[in-house]
Amino acid sequence: MDKIVSLAKRRGFIFPGSDIYGGLANTWDYGPFGVELKNNLKSAWWKSCVHERSDIYGMDASILMHPKVWEASGHIENFFDLKSDCKSCKKRFKAAELSDHKKCPECGGELTEERPFNLMFKTHQGPIEDGSSQIYLRPETAQGMFVNFSNIMDSRHPKLPFGLAQIGKAFRNEITPGNFTFRTREFEQMEIEYFVRPQDADKVLQEWIDYRFNWYLNLGIKKESLRKRKHPKEELAHYAAACTDLEYKFPFGWNELEGIANRTDFDLRQHAQASGKDLRFFDDASKERFYPYIIEPSGGVDRSVLAFLADAYHEEKVKKDTRVVLKLHKDLSPVKVAVLPLLRNRPEIVELAKKIAAGLKKHLICVYDDTGAIGKLYRRQDEIGTMYCVTVDVQSLEDKQVTVRDRDTMLQERISIDRLEEYLKNKLA
Repeated sequence: MDKIVSLAKRRGFIFPGSDIYGGLANTWDYGPFGVELKNNLKSAWWKSCVHERSDIYGMDASILMHPKVWEASGHIENFFDLKSDCKSCKKRFKAAELSDHKKCPECGGELTEERPFNLMFKTHQGPIEDGSSQIYLRPETAQGMFVNFSNIMDSRHPKLPFGLAQIGKAFRNEITPGNFTFRTREFEQMEIEYFVRPQDADKVLQEWIDYRFNWYLNLGIKKESLRKRKHPKEELAHYAAACTDLEYKFPFGWNELEGIANRTDFDLRQHAQASGKDLRFFDDASKERFYPYIIEPSGGVDRSVLAFLADAYHEEKVKKDTRVVLKLHKDLSPVKVAVLPLLRNRPEIVELAKKIAAGLKKHLICVYDDTGAIGKLYRRQDEIGTMYCVTVDVQSLEDKQVTVRDRDTMLQERISIDRLEEYLKNKLA
C-alpha cells in the first residue's frame, strides 16, 4: 500500500489535500494522471450502464436538497454510527471497531459511553444561520433519483423495468476515515436505481450482481481479487430486503467496492407519504397502480480507482533492474501513447517527434516527453500505465519510420509514420 501511495503522489495521480498547508486530514486531490484515470473509469461505467442499454436514463441531481427529503428517507433518524470518545486524548472511535469498549486503543485512557453520531454534514442556506435555514450535504446520490421519479415518468414515459443512473459527489462525516482514498468524507458515487415489478425483484437483483461483477473483470480486475458477499439479515439496512457486496482484496484486506441491494418499495412510499405526491407506477396493460421495487447497484468511484491502481501495480525484474509498471486496461489508462525523441540535442529529431505527437493528439490521449534519457522515459511511462511509447530516432529522419514499444511485453516494432495513427487506433480499439 505504501508503494501505491508513493507512486500516486510521485507520478501525479493523487495528492494530499491542501498539501502546502500541512494537509487536511482525509482529503485528496486528483492530479493530471489521476483525473484522467478517474474520468476514464466514470466513462466506462456510463458507457456500460447507460449508453449500451436502452432501459436506463442518466441524471445529475443537485447536491443540496430540501431537508424533508432526509426526514422521509430515514437519514435523520437512522443514519448514524455509535461512537465513543477518549476522556484523555479526546480521539473519537466507531464503537463497532473497538475490541475493548472501555479502553482507548490509542492511549489506554477511559472511553465514554457509546452515543449516536449522525453522519450527515450540516450547513445553512441563505444569509441567516438558524434552524429554519439548516440543510444537509447529501450523504448519497440515490434520493435525487427517487424524488425525480414522477418527472421521469412524465417526460420519458418508460415501461418497467427501467432505471436511472447518476455519478456524483456525496458527503459523510465518517468517524474513522482512512486507508488512503478508500474511506473519505467527500467521495464520488456511481449509482443506479432500477425500478422493477415486485415479483421480479429477486431475479433482477441477481442479474445486476452478475452484470456488475463482470464489469470489473472485463476492465482487468483479477478474478481471485474479487468476490461476492451476501449480507446476513442482521446486517441489512432498514430499507433493504437483500444486499450483496462486491468486495476487492485491497492491500489492507477484503473490503466493499460496490453494494447491490433490493431496497423494496420503501423509498417511493416514504416520499409519496411525505410529499403528498402519487409516486406509483401506472401499468397501461393491467390498469394497475403500484409502487415498483428498486434494485440499487451503488459503487464508489474513489474506491474503484484505488482498486484498479492496486490491481494494476506490478514490479518486474528486467536484467538487473526492477521495472514498476501499471498494467491498467486500455480503456482506463490515463495516457494511451507517449512520443519520445531518442536524442533531445538533435533539433530535427525533436521537431519530427513534436509533429507526430501533435497529429496523434487529435485522435488519442498522447503526451510528448523529452526530459530524460530514453530508458528513464520508458520507466516513467510504465509507471503511469501508458500503453505505447513511440520513439523517434536518427533513422526515422531517413526511413520515415518510428519504433513502437508495447507497455506489457516491452516488444518493439518499426512502423511507418504514415501508418502510425491507424496502427495505434487498431491496437487501442
